[in-house]
Amino acid sequence: MTSQPETAQPDPSDSETVSPPMRRPLSFVRRSNRLKPSYQRTWDAALGNELLDIPHGQRDTSVAEGFRIDWAAEFGRTAPIIVEIGSGSGEAVAHAAAENPDTDFLAIEVYKPGAAQLVSRIRREGLSNVRVAVANAPEVLDRLFAPGQLAEVWIFFPDPWHKKKHNKRRLVDEDFIARLARVLPPGGVWRLATDWSGYAEQMRALIGASPQFKNPHAGERAGADSPLTQVRLHDLDAISMGRQPAPLPLEEALDDDGGWAPRFPGRTQTDFETKALAVGRRIFDLTYIREP
Repeated sequence: MTSQPETAQPDPSDSETVSPPMRRPLSFVRRSNRLKPSYQRTWDAALGNELLDIPHGQRDTSVAEGFRIDWAAEFGRTAPIIVEIGSGSGEAVAHAAAENPDTDFLAIEVYKPGAAQLVSRIRREGLSNVRVAVANAPEVLDRLFAPGQLAEVWIFFPDPWHKKKHNKRRLVDEDFIARLARVLPPGGVWRLATDWSGYAEQMRALIGASPQFKNPHAGERAGADSPLTQVRLHDLDAISMGRQPAPLPLEEALDDDGGWAPRFPGRTQTDFETKALAVGRRIFDLTYIREP
């Protein structure tokens, strides 16, 4: 149930400044939004129910300024809320919602065909604790959530934008870290996973430099135990892409910092991850806790 804010509903902009959502390049490029007839029927039936009916601004993925959602009214209860950004067809979030019926989930996905598959999955599995937002994630965080309103945020396998000229499009940057810090309370959890070593290093460096987050696994899985060491030692990224590898000698390959989290048990292995593993890629998990 979407609505304008009532007097008792916290305004997302009440206590902290919200960053302007259009100051950075979008972290995605829209592909075809055409749906198969069966998915279109499901989409139409779900709009305003499992699929949030979000009014847009300048772009068809933006969130209109002033739009609010009363989340307790939307889910019919007050429960912890977990947001997954980039849910794709919803394998991970649907599995998590089924395993955690006392938690509410918002899946953010900008690609309409993927979101349609997710909505279809939600309906097929009878999941009442998931909603889907087809919108730009930074704007969703800025405009639809009050400070400290989320229990956790998950970002699993975001677009790596691996070409150097496209790195600026990566979702996780200093500005985005500030957005996450606003919506998570002290003790709130931010979970990330990627199969791109360069993006993993960037996220570890950027979030690790923020005083607003703490890595509970700092120093763990370092040296020979680090997945980054293995990638560097054998140039697994190049091999997985069919390129000639340029492995580093051991002394240069060693990742002395570590800080990689163990695999989050609540993150089910999706088809995407299975394919990445099949071509020899390594998975990097990171977990951060919001500091007081």
